[in-house]
Amino acid sequence: MTSPEAVRVWREGGRLVPTSVGQVFVRTGSGTGPAVLLLHGYPSSSYDFSRIVDDLGGRSWIALDFPGFGLSDKPRPHRYSLFEHADIVEEVLATLESGPVVVLAHDMGTSVLTELLARDIEGALLFSMERAVLGNGSVILERASLRPIQQILRGPLGPIAARLANRPVFTREFAQLFSAQHPLTAQEAAAQWALLSSARGHRIAHLLTAYLDERVTYAERWHGAVRDWQGTLGFLWATGDPVATTAVLDGLRALRPGGAVIELPGLGHYPQIEDPAAYAAGARRLLGIDPE
Repeated sequence: MTSPEAVRVWREGGRLVPTSVGQVFVRTGSGTGPAVLLLHGYPSSSYDFSRIVDDLGGRSWIALDFPGFGLSDKPRPHRYSLFEHADIVEEVLATLESGPVVVLAHDMGTSVLTELLARDIEGALLFSMERAVLGNGSVILERASLRPIQQILRGPLGPIAARLANRPVFTREFAQLFSAQHPLTAQEAAAQWALLSSARGHRIAHLLTAYLDERVTYAERWHGAVRDWQGTLGFLWATGDPVATTAVLDGLRALRPGGAVIELPGLGHYPQIEDPAAYAAGARRLLGIDPE
């Protein structure tokens, strides 16, 4: 399948960085520091942030596709893990010699971020993280409303469901994550499918969902990191999300009562795609780019 023009432009602006898990796609933008590190979710890629990177207040930025996602290598067989994703973040930042960063995370990327917070608490993080923002993600899994396909993929029928994945099914499922006011466009659906199916990545969807089980196994570690990290941590939340609902946000508020919160009323699971301007404005405030 020929990639849509927007994906081609995004790809040509980045590069592949060798890591311990293979080549990882990295895209960066120049500006002032500290750089904004962007951590994407499942089943998408760094392309999710393509509409906001020019609206980060002149800050430099770093975006990467985790192994198995987007334009990065998709090894198989392989045990995909949030711990490994956190390792890759550290490897990439070491390669870039980025200096201190602030972090904006979405969906699966929120759990990568909580592992990075945990490492920072332990004094083991390999880079300096000054601020962090958790966006819509099922960090507290028992409070989330997982889609039926997510439940299937993480169960014994997962390999069969992955083998049957196709563009019409993906488009139908993905569209349900968007609000009625900002529905999924045909152009966005084509771009997301091109990235998911690159190197036949749609065939390993069941392997990539292992992070959901890790969210349960390591809940105490990662919820504790949200509670105990000494840096500035905020929450940027679209309130119309059908998966990472406001019940998840309520749980995060309970863990960290002092954390600043910006709500994006009515937007769905991908607010950075639905309303990039509102999402970028909230991110700038919580990351300390815009004055309070």
